[in-house]
Amino acid sequence: MPFFFQLSTLVVWLILFVVVIGATSVGHLIGRSEHAKPGGDSEPFGVMQAAMLGFMGLVLAFGISLAVGRYEDRRAAIVDESNAIGTTYLRAQTLQEPARSRSMDLLRQFTDASIRIAKTVPAGAEQDAAIADSERTQRALWSEAGDALEVQPAANAPRLYVESLNDTFDAQSRRIYGLDNRVPPSVLILEIVGAAIALGLLAIHLAALGRGLPTVLVAAVVVTLTLVVTVDLDRPVRGLIQVSATPLTDVRASMALPPASGAP
Repeated sequence: MPFFFQLSTLVVWLILFVVVIGATSVGHLIGRSEHAKPGGDSEPFGVMQAAMLGFMGLVLAFGISLAVGRYEDRRAAIVDESNAIGTTYLRAQTLQEPARSRSMDLLRQFTDASIRIAKTVPAGAEQDAAIADSERTQRALWSEAGDALEVQPAANAPRLYVESLNDTFDAQSRRIYGLDNRVPPSVLILEIVGAAIALGLLAIHLAALGRGLPTVLVAAVVVTLTLVVTVDLDRPVRGLIQVSATPLTDVRASMALPPASGAP
């Protein structure tokens, strides 16, 4: 998968179409040569292509289900993180000064870093820089939380704030690690190679029977689009099907409003 993930969306589309359509065209040419032979028997090709198409149908369904599951997990993770940040920001407003103002400012910086992480390519230089900024802000937030607890060791507000702050850090970590949870490369390779072989055999069979090329090309396009969707779902910020950062941008916009709670 890293190979596919490093390529642009257009290049991935071109590779998939060239491989699948190319295998279909080659199969059609072989089938025409079989059809031209007197007494040619296409029955073996028919049995093989039927078995391969059935097998590939299962593999394609399995692959796209894996991709959809990971896509939904990433969407849920970004919502969970935005909710955790929102709760932490509200609880920061219950702290005493100066920890209150400092923590709220740091939470704004933390949210900005989270938005950058959500909008940059995983494992890229920009995302690595955003994660590093987030980690520095986390240390500063934790230091402020420790100071708040030291000032009010028996108060509930600092304890609740520390609890939600820890949940916020965990939510961001889960989201970042979820970006690397992709469809296994072996599944994608099996899908692409298997689809090319299955459609090549189908083209041989139909051409040997004297059928035209358009029918098998339609099947090839449909299968290729299925592969494109599978790969696209696994590219959260580079494909056409992206994981939106709207939950994070919404919670960041709410931080621009006056605090809902005054300083205690």
